[in-house]
Amino acid sequence: MKASQFRELTEEELGQKLSDLKDDLFKLQIRHSIAKLENPIKIREGRREIARLQTVMKELQALKKKETAGEGTQMEARK
Repeated sequence: MKASQFRELTEEELGQKLSDLKDDLFKLQIRHSIAKLENPIKIREGRREIARLQTVMKELQALKKKETAGEGTQMEARK
């Protein structure tokens, strides 16, 4: 999934997707430790997708923090 597709999701959906991706990665790593995977590149792709999702989540948090800080300065300016 691309970062732009992650940005279209809500916070709850992002959290659920992150949980699912981590679970899938864990299962892949377990299977890889037991036997050879058909495509071991999937582990790398999974890690990168998790990182991409976490980046989008941090961007969303920073945006909310900036909006909250912006409201505080606007309130002070009105006084």
